[in-house]
Amino acid sequence: MIITIKDLFKMAGILAVAFCAVIVCAMFLNFNLDLLALKQRADFPVYEPVYKIMEMNGKVICGVSGGCLFLTSIVLLCFYIGHYIDTHKKELGILKALGYSRLQMAVGFSAFGGCVLAGTGLGYGASWLFLMPRFYEMQNKDGLLPEIRMHFHPWLFLALVAAPTAFFALLAIFYSYHKLGVPALSLLRGTSGTKAKKAKKVSCLPFLQELSRSNVRQRKSLVFFITFAVFCFSSMVQMSASMEALASAMMAAMIFCIGIFLAVVTLFLATTSVVRANGKTITMMKVFGYGARDCARAVLGGYRPWAYLGFALGTVYQYGLLKVMVEFVFQDMEGMPAYGFDFPAMAATLAAFVVLYETIMLAYARKMEKAPLKEIMLE
Repeated sequence: MIITIKDLFKMAGILAVAFCAVIVCAMFLNFNLDLLALKQRADFPVYEPVYKIMEMNGKVICGVSGGCLFLTSIVLLCFYIGHYIDTHKKELGILKALGYSRLQMAVGFSAFGGCVLAGTGLGYGASWLFLMPRFYEMQNKDGLLPEIRMHFHPWLFLALVAAPTAFFALLAIFYSYHKLGVPALSLLRGTSGTKAKKAKKVSCLPFLQELSRSNVRQRKSLVFFITFAVFCFSSMVQMSASMEALASAMMAAMIFCIGIFLAVVTLFLATTSVVRANGKTITMMKVFGYGARDCARAVLGGYRPWAYLGFALGTVYQYGLLKVMVEFVFQDMEGMPAYGFDFPAMAATLAAFVVLYETIMLAYARKMEKAPLKEIMLE
């Protein structure tokens, strides 16, 4: 195949999501496995209420964060494979013309599983070396349970590192096999090989407004990524503000860092993809006298409502999740404080989001202004 190391580097989003999912799940699942030793003690009934709460805590956090990030990784992988095929149609068409079968070409896409291996491996290593020792120390310091010692569980390593790598490698093969089901001639021509859609009704909107809407309609996957990036930022930053009182400062810092990391990486990758995909459009707009601000409004402006929708969804999600955990999951735990919506945290997070988002948009507007016309036209 013609997949290079440079192409794999472009999949940093999957690596980041896999890293965040495993670093959290490894810590809580490893602790839950070590908790099982308490059942062998004669005085286990004394500790059973706290044991059940700690066990449920790990399951809820792993299920919510791990499940959400797992589904996100699937969408990211499909997006990257589709984007790679769209940008390498001629090369893939040549391979097909030379006699390479659809399956032979699809097998080469299993290399994308290497990004998952890197992300899960780094996440498991970081969790084991840095987070787990502090987490175990914090739990033992509370004195709610007998001392829990940290043990290595080989099958957990296989479940969090080897199994996701194999799954995503197979998913890459199956999805690329599906995407490559077009004739070699269509790939060489740079077309999809599908029947042309019927022309829609002519729009009477101004040019810039119609161009902005068209960009959003044609790139729904990027709408998801931008919405998801802001969703992560909104939910996790607001959640971290309440987590110190509900759990610990360590948990608050971890959730805050994961939220910022995921949001910045995903938003950066999505915005970069939008700008690159509209390179020639930006060039023609500049030729006809449109300024950088007009280009930015036409190319990126249509995604702004979706970004604010992501913020609203993240706010509702974190409130609902914490409300359920406090009033249902941990209702029997002594000393659990009451939880209510934190308006100051929401206002501070919204202000930080506006500054971050608009700064990124401004940076890309400057990038559009400085982009050489000749370089874009020769791509």
